[in-house]
Amino acid sequence: MKNIFLIALLASLGMFGQNSTTDKTKKQSNFETITLAGGCYWCVEAVYENLIGVKSAVSGYAGGKIANPTYEDVSTGRSGYAEVVQITYDKNATNLDEIFKVFFTVHDPTTLNRQGADVGTQYRSAIFYKNEAQKKSAQTIITAMKKARIYDSPIVTTLEPLVKFYKAEDYHQNYYANNKSQPYCQMVIQPKMEKFEKLFKSRLKTKK
Repeated sequence: MKNIFLIALLASLGMFGQNSTTDKTKKQSNFETITLAGGCYWCVEAVYENLIGVKSAVSGYAGGKIANPTYEDVSTGRSGYAEVVQITYDKNATNLDEIFKVFFTVHDPTTLNRQGADVGTQYRSAIFYKNEAQKKSAQTIITAMKKARIYDSPIVTTLEPLVKFYKAEDYHQNYYANNKSQPYCQMVIQPKMEKFEKLFKSRLKTKK
């Protein structure tokens, strides 16, 4: 039910992925990046890899202070880093509002430093903005959701400036696509994918 209210709210705000691909004249690609943290990066990456307009979704780390963090550093929960996904998207095929709409429907923004059984500051809900326009867009949607009382609990998603993005180790990239038979993929990621595919079925890339 919350998903229905959220989508209705976003639609009323004009956040339904209106884009210029409907124009008869194809425009030159116009790429932008946004970095999001919504729990385990395997989950977030898997979803965005299947959204029309997304060129790449790269798992990595952001928000900490030490240089060149490893998965082992981040997994302690003491590094300050969050597991993030840096999304590169074509603004002629999707937009930041749609990116955020997906973000807030495939993870729980009300659980502090936790998504399901994944617990720690590395699993916090956060938007790492690289400019004021991204920050303002994020603030707008969060304010609207709070005003509409979409969730019973307070939204704890943080807005943090992106200082540095570090790509995660190679074995973390495309994890779901390469490991669908793994228990974590089946029990945690697959339900998120099914939810995403149901709610955004008109925005899915064509599966080959």
